[in-house]
Amino acid sequence: MSNGIVAFQEKDHDRLVDIWYNAVVHTHTFLTEKDIQFYHDLVKNGALKEVEIWVEYNEHGEPTGFIGLNESKIEMLFVDPAHHGKGIGSRLIYHAIKIKGTNLQVDVNEQNDGAYVFYKRLGFVQVGRSELDGSGQPFPLLHLELKGEVNADY
Repeated sequence: MSNGIVAFQEKDHDRLVDIWYNAVVHTHTFLTEKDIQFYHDLVKNGALKEVEIWVEYNEHGEPTGFIGLNESKIEMLFVDPAHHGKGIGSRLIYHAIKIKGTNLQVDVNEQNDGAYVFYKRLGFVQVGRSELDGSGQPFPLLHLELKGEVNADY
């Protein structure tokens, strides 16, 4: 398989769960091990099947990152930490724009400064905030939206 972005394939499920886990440990330093295990169980036991998943593969045919969409909402975007800073996240966002349009929404954990800066650089703006995350846990979310064109300078 060559590199590129393709639709989710069941054979990659466990690898995507690993990418999710490694990325969360690397970027969500505000979570405890117990918190991470709670979310890991959700991802491992079905969360990937509840959204439209697109996967980026490297030149060796290995998944390096993925985006999960529910209509025009980005429900998840995770890149293997070994591949951070290589444009994978941006390419996955551009792919989402190509198939869903430019009115995308995403929620990011308030404590995840890296994610907030990433989306802000692409042109997302904060339109709201919630005290609890989608699972009712006390991890505030920032609600972001992309209106119009993505920042191509990024």
